[in-house]
Amino acid sequence: MTKENITVYPGSPFPLGATWDGNGVNFALYSENATAVELCLFNSTTDEKEYAKVKLTERTHHVWHTYVPELKPGQLYGYRVHGPYEPHNGHRFNPNKLLIDPYAKAVSGTIEWHDALFSYDIGNPKEDISMSKTDSAPFIPKSVVVDPNFDWGNDKSPKIPYHKSVIYETHVKGFTKLHPDIPEEIRGTYAAIAHPATINYLKELGITAIELLPVHHFVTDRHLHENGLTNYWGYNSIGYFAPDVRYSSSGTLGEQVIEFKNMVKELHKAGIEVILDVVYNHTAEGNHMGPTLSFRGIDNASYYRLTEDKRYYMDYTGTGNTLNAMMPSVLRLIMDSLRYWVLEMHVDGFRFDLASTLARELHEVDRLGSFFDIIHQDPVISQVKLIAEPWDIGEGGYQVGNFPAGWTEWNGKYRDCIRDYWRGAESMLAEFAERFTGSSDLYRDDYRRPTASINFVTAHDGFTLNDLVSYNEKHNEANGENNNDGESHNRSWNCGVEGPTDDPEVQKLRKQQKRNFLTTLFLSQGVPMLLAGDEISRTQKGNNNAYCQDNEISWVNWEAADKELLRFTQKLIHFYRKHPVFSRRGWFQGQPIKGIGIEDIAWFLPEGDEMSEEHWNNDFAKSMAVFLNGHGLRSKGPKGEHIVDDNFYVIFNAHHEPLEYKLPEKKYGQRWVKILDTHEGKVDENISTHKHEEVVTVAGRSVVLLIEAGKK
Repeated sequence: MTKENITVYPGSPFPLGATWDGNGVNFALYSENATAVELCLFNSTTDEKEYAKVKLTERTHHVWHTYVPELKPGQLYGYRVHGPYEPHNGHRFNPNKLLIDPYAKAVSGTIEWHDALFSYDIGNPKEDISMSKTDSAPFIPKSVVVDPNFDWGNDKSPKIPYHKSVIYETHVKGFTKLHPDIPEEIRGTYAAIAHPATINYLKELGITAIELLPVHHFVTDRHLHENGLTNYWGYNSIGYFAPDVRYSSSGTLGEQVIEFKNMVKELHKAGIEVILDVVYNHTAEGNHMGPTLSFRGIDNASYYRLTEDKRYYMDYTGTGNTLNAMMPSVLRLIMDSLRYWVLEMHVDGFRFDLASTLARELHEVDRLGSFFDIIHQDPVISQVKLIAEPWDIGEGGYQVGNFPAGWTEWNGKYRDCIRDYWRGAESMLAEFAERFTGSSDLYRDDYRRPTASINFVTAHDGFTLNDLVSYNEKHNEANGENNNDGESHNRSWNCGVEGPTDDPEVQKLRKQQKRNFLTTLFLSQGVPMLLAGDEISRTQKGNNNAYCQDNEISWVNWEAADKELLRFTQKLIHFYRKHPVFSRRGWFQGQPIKGIGIEDIAWFLPEGDEMSEEHWNNDFAKSMAVFLNGHGLRSKGPKGEHIVDDNFYVIFNAHHEPLEYKLPEKKYGQRWVKILDTHEGKVDENISTHKHEEVVTVAGRSVVLLIEAGKK
C-alpha cells in the first residue's frame, strides 16, 4: 500500500488500540488534551520515515479513531500527537516525536538511544522547557498490528487453589540461557520455557506455577545502555499489552505473541500456571527530563501524577514518575491490559510490583482505593491469582497485611523473621511461631486465610539462597555505582567466611543452613515461593541488586548445579504437597479437637513441657518444638470429604550446639519416626524410631521432623 491509494473510514472508538477484523484495521487512541492526532504507517522496521500519515478526524469521548481497509497483521505504525507544549501546565505534546501505541499488542524492536527521543533539546539551558524539532521516528520501535487468532485447542487454566500452590519465581531469559538440553537458537526465549527440558524439570521439582519477571515490553535506561549494562529485570514497562520482543525466537512482527501463547499452552498441558509480574505503577518515560516514547506525548496530564507545579512528577516508585490510577482513562488502561492477558493470552494471575502505589488516593495508601474496588467487581480479573508486593518508597507505603480480600501478599515480615531466626539474631520466638503458622496477626482480622501469605526467603531482589549463607555484605561493584546500590541490611550470615571458601566446616554449615531455610519455608503455613536456582545453589557472587546484569551473574548456571541440594528440594516439595497439614486452608484454633481431646497445634520446650507466655517473649531462646494434629484440619475435600493427615512433631534448633529434646507425653503420640533431618540432609526417609517421652538429640542449627507411627 502506498500513500496515494489509502482509503480511510471513520472507524470506531472501541476497542482501543489497533484491531484487525479480517478486512482492515481499526485504530483508536485516547487523548483528552490533544488538538490533532496523526496515524503514521511504515513498511519496514528500518524505515526512518513513515510512508503515509493519516489524520484522525473522528473523535468520540476523547478517543481519536479511524479505520483503514486492506491493512493486515504485521503492519507497522505509530502516532504523532499535536497539542500545547506547556510543561508548567502538564502538557508536553510534540508532533516531532513518534509515539508507541499504549494498546499495541506487539512492538517491533528496542529503542536506539538518541537525543531525538527527548521532547526537549538536550543541553539547552532551558532544559525540558525547550522544544525539540528533531524527528524521533528513526530511533523508536514501531507498534505492530497483530493477528489475534491462535489455536488454543482445549487449553484450560489449571486453576490450582492457593493451598495447593508452589510458586517458582524466574526470568524467561536467565532460566534457560545456559541450559545445555535446550537448542541454542531458542535459549533465553518463550520457546525455551515451553521446551520439554524446562517443563520436565519444573514437574520433577514439584512446582505448580511459574511467576515470570516482567514480560511487558520494557526499556533499558539510557545511562545503563551507555555503561554497557541493561535493564535485565524489566521493571521499566512501556507496552502493557505487548510481550517483550527480546524473548522471541521466532520474529518481531507479531510472532512474539504466538510464541508467548504457545508457551502458556505447553505449561498448562503440564498442569503449571503462569503468573506475570506486572508494573502498572510507573512507565519507562521517567521524570521531567526523561524521553518521550508514548504516554507523555499522547497526553501527559491524563496519564501521570503531577505535582502542584505540573512540570514535575510525583514519584512513589523511585523511577521518576507514577501512573495516575485515579484517572478513569488510566484505570481503563490497566484493567484492559489485565483482561487481555487473561482472556487472550490465558495467563493465570499477576504479581503487582509496588502495589501500594496503585492504591494511593492523594498522598495516602487507601486499601479501598478505586483500583481495588474495580478489580474486586471485575468478573474476569477477580477470578485469577492476585499477588501484591505490598510496599512502595513513599511515606506510609509499607502495607503488609492491609490489602483487601481476594488478594495475597508477598510477606516481607516472613522473609525478615525467618532470616533473623536462622542467623541467630535476637528475635522473639513468638514472631517465629506467628510466621510459621501463617501470620494470623496480619491476615486473620479481615477474614483472610493463611494462604493470603506468600512466604519467601529470597526473591529476585536481594541475595540468592546460596549468597544469603555466604555473604555478610553486598558486592555490587559490577553495577557501576560504587557498591552504593542495593539493600545494605540483608539479615544474612556468611557462616564465618565472606564469599567462596575451601574450608570444609564452613561449606558443611552453609549446606545445612540452606536446607534449614528450605525446610522452614515448606513446612510453614501459607503459599511457598521459591526463587529459581536456589534449589541448585545458584550464586550471584554477592550481588544483591543484579537488575542490570544480563550475563552469567544472573543466568542460571546449570553446569554448576548442586545436585545434592536439588534432590533434597525435590523430595521436600513433593513431601509438602502430599501432606495437607502443612498447607491448611483455615487458621489453627489452639483448641482440643472434638472426639480426640488434643489441640490442633501445641508448642513445647526441649524439656517436653508446653510453652508458657514467658517463654514466648525470651529474646535469646532459639529452640522449640511444635505438634501438628493431622485430625485438626477442619476442612473438606472437593467432594465434601473430611480431610485428615498424619500427626507431626517439628523441632527447630537455631542454637549453635546440639540440644536434647524430650518427646511429648503419650496422648500426643506413642511412637514417632524421624523422617527429616537437615543436619543429615535427609527428607521423607525412615531415619529412626522413638517412643513417647524419649529424649532425642538434635544437632545445632537444624530442623528435625517426626511423624507419628501407624496413625492417620
